[in-house]
Amino acid sequence: MATGVLEVRHGSQAVEGLDGGGFWAVVATFEGDVTAVRFGRVSEAPWADHAEAATWAPLDGVWASSLDHAAYVRAVELTRDRIATGEVYQANVCRVLRHPLPFGADLDALDHRLLTRHHAPYASRLRVGAAGLDIVSASPELFLRRNGGRLVSAPIKGTATTVEAMLGKDHAENVMIVDLVRNDLSQVCEPGSVDVESLCRPQEHPGLVHLVSTVSGRLREGVGWADILGATFPPASVSGTPKSSALNVIRDLEPVPRGPYCGAVGWVDADRGEAELAVGIRTFWAEDGEQGRDLCFGTGAGLTWGSDPEGEWAETQLKAERLVGLASCTSAG
Repeated sequence: MATGVLEVRHGSQAVEGLDGGGFWAVVATFEGDVTAVRFGRVSEAPWADHAEAATWAPLDGVWASSLDHAAYVRAVELTRDRIATGEVYQANVCRVLRHPLPFGADLDALDHRLLTRHHAPYASRLRVGAAGLDIVSASPELFLRRNGGRLVSAPIKGTATTVEAMLGKDHAENVMIVDLVRNDLSQVCEPGSVDVESLCRPQEHPGLVHLVSTVSGRLREGVGWADILGATFPPASVSGTPKSSALNVIRDLEPVPRGPYCGAVGWVDADRGEAELAVGIRTFWAEDGEQGRDLCFGTGAGLTWGSDPEGEWAETQLKAERLVGLASCTSAG
């Protein structure tokens, strides 16, 4: 738990600060806008030990989606057309859900609800008014972990209700993304040091199962955070391959920015040379809407030639179902 804000940086200054010392909370939007907050006090006691049992009011209205059912199915079809022409092999296409927040709603209460009902290995809560950050994340995915000279990434690709329900497409997609992560890490790691530690390992989470792989490498001498993020961002698992072509598909088909969804959320301890950044999935954030503050949540699916449009829509629903249900108080957990 970090308290006592000392400094807030944005953009290139935020990235440069991560090499200079101190403990920083870091949020990068999918579009590449970085916010870093340096704190004066850091406790090893987890946030869960300090969170109060606040009451979260149900969100009983309809969640608006940036892509409705018909639009998302069409996006899948258009992506398959671009795969057929050889422009891209895989692309992650997402939609953002929004719901008006009741006046005075405090995301601490939502965070407590998730902490007690939905375990997540990279769960986090960022509430820094001076930086414009109000985020509750239940991310299951490691984007980057740094421990001295070692860099690790654990991309998730492949989602189903059970291991037995996984398709061949899920495994193929994971392998493609692992190859992209290997390429990303090789740009900042010692030649020959990048290694796939595990491939397509099933990992169970509340309500679903993912395939997770782990890739690591030994950082080259003198590599800083600008180099690391320049080589690896946005995360491979939520963009696609080739990454540049996948980003073109995303820009063409997604009508709104993703914001912190599919970006990076975590911390950097520049004094100790350690860091842990999660991929900003399974993540809620508050932002200004048309009539006050809105609660936002993103969901998406990785698309390949083997994608079934209705099946991919169903995957976006599966990924959102439990957490949106907890926020709406329609799921007891």
